[in-house]
Amino acid sequence: MHKDETKRSCLAIILAAGESTRMKSSQSKVLHPIGNRAMIAHVVEALSGAGITEVALVLGRDAEKVEAAARHSAVHSETFIQKERLGTAHAVLAARGAIEKGYDDVLVVFGDTPLLTAAPLQAARAGLAAGSDVVVVGFMAADPFGYGRLIVEDGELLAIREEKDATPKEREIAYCNGGLMAIDGRKALELIEKIGNANAKGEYYLTDIVEVVRAAGGHATAVEAPEEELTGCNTRAELAFIERLWQQRRRTALMLSGVSMIAPETVFLSHDTQIAQDVTIEPNVVFGPGVTVESGAVIHAFSHLEGAHVGLGATVGPFARLRPGANLGAGSKVGNFCEVKKAEIGEGAKVNHLTYIGDAFVGAGSNIGAGTITCNYDGINKHETRIGANAFIGSNSALVAPVTIGNGAYVASGSIITMDVPDDAVAFGRARQENKPERAKLIRERNAAVKAARKKAAE
Repeated sequence: MHKDETKRSCLAIILAAGESTRMKSSQSKVLHPIGNRAMIAHVVEALSGAGITEVALVLGRDAEKVEAAARHSAVHSETFIQKERLGTAHAVLAARGAIEKGYDDVLVVFGDTPLLTAAPLQAARAGLAAGSDVVVVGFMAADPFGYGRLIVEDGELLAIREEKDATPKEREIAYCNGGLMAIDGRKALELIEKIGNANAKGEYYLTDIVEVVRAAGGHATAVEAPEEELTGCNTRAELAFIERLWQQRRRTALMLSGVSMIAPETVFLSHDTQIAQDVTIEPNVVFGPGVTVESGAVIHAFSHLEGAHVGLGATVGPFARLRPGANLGAGSKVGNFCEVKKAEIGEGAKVNHLTYIGDAFVGAGSNIGAGTITCNYDGINKHETRIGANAFIGSNSALVAPVTIGNGAYVASGSIITMDVPDDAVAFGRARQENKPERAKLIRERNAAVKAARKKAAE
């Protein structure tokens, strides 16, 4: 009797040894990002959700980089190098060392299917637990042309018929091969080793395992997955298409969780973007990796966030940039054309417009005037600016770090501050204004004379 699938051991073999020639890239295609994460990492995430025990990576190009991208804290992985490319069955046998360890289930997936979820993998494993020797994951194709058809009768998968070999009636079948497969781990090596290469290319095709199983009196079945989940990637155009599908999926999930998006199709998310309910996101906002937004916050249009935390009820933008290390306190504001990097903006503090705050601390309730910059870099090192609570920094001020502005202190507009300002003090760091009567008239007359002389010389 088979064990319940939740208690069965499972090896997942990820095939990612292709040369990626159609991608026309300097790196393996599985390293290309979807949602700012290598597509193979998405596959490993789906496998993790399906309760696998171990991952066997069958790699070729950029093996070390792919291995690093596929690393997952919850899943142990082992790498195997496929030196020759002799078909999918040959690729699976490259992981012979892992298969021989003995698992109840063996899953075979591809590293370029980042839209895959755990559900079809769980369904395939359930099929093995129910007594199948092989379970193929298929999909109902909107346009089946070019795909291998799944010939199913009375619940049994009889064959996978390629387009060129199918009869006219078989070509009408929309149930197509998705490429993913689950195999009884106790029989996997025996079955795969029986696959021959008597075909035009002389390659060993894993799909032939269905005929092998049936010839041995075994059982092959199929489970259905959404077509979208099995979408593979071979070109840059397909990469963009998959990114679009992935973004739609993530936007929908966030909106269903209570996030408002005015124009969702213009909002771009990362794999780890965390946004709480009752957040409003206006059009044309980009979330890079590592962003967390708490409830009630508003992200105005044309803002870019990366590696940042936006606190409860805070406001960002429009046209704001939060760089890594930006941490906005509850009710704070970073307004239009502002940039914040590696800085903490205290509760209720305001950085309203045309301002750069980098390597800094801004205390609660402080106000940073337009055009203010923290001069944090001396050409060699970065230095910190600390602004206390309820301070007021006048417009167009330059705070030359390292410097501290005390609690309740005022900095006059247009100041260049190079020394610490005590609590409740007012600091002026600008030259005294001096007016020169009639000087503007003299300058205009001089300029006119110069222009006249140049014109005469040109004639």
